[in-house]
Amino acid sequence: MTSYRDLIVWQKSMSLVTLIYKLVADLPVNEKYGLIPQIKRSAISIPSNIAEGYGRNYRKDYSRFLQIARGSLFENQTQLEIAVNLDFVKVNDLEEIKELSVEVEKMLNSLIKKLEE
Repeated sequence: MTSYRDLIVWQKSMSLVTLIYKLVADLPVNEKYGLIPQIKRSAISIPSNIAEGYGRNYRKDYSRFLQIARGSLFENQTQLEIAVNLDFVKVNDLEEIKELSVEVEKMLNSLIKKLEE
């Protein structure tokens, strides 16, 4: 692997960001300063931390950044659930995002575990 761009988990998390940005475009305008930027920020944080961690020279640093990415993923999952609870989004509209989110979660868990061995 020559770049973080070669990591499937990074590629999938980038796809997740794209899907999330498309989803939040339809959220109520009054959430422009509330839930929308929170959802976007946590989504962007996932591939960003994967990339930053990859660029570190130490396994321990890389593992820590992957843990931060996982935390951002959990934060994002929670924010999307809040959007559903507030009837801003229908559960059916989140199916693809949820599937991809779980896939990224599993990949992050696996990579973290591998680095910590």
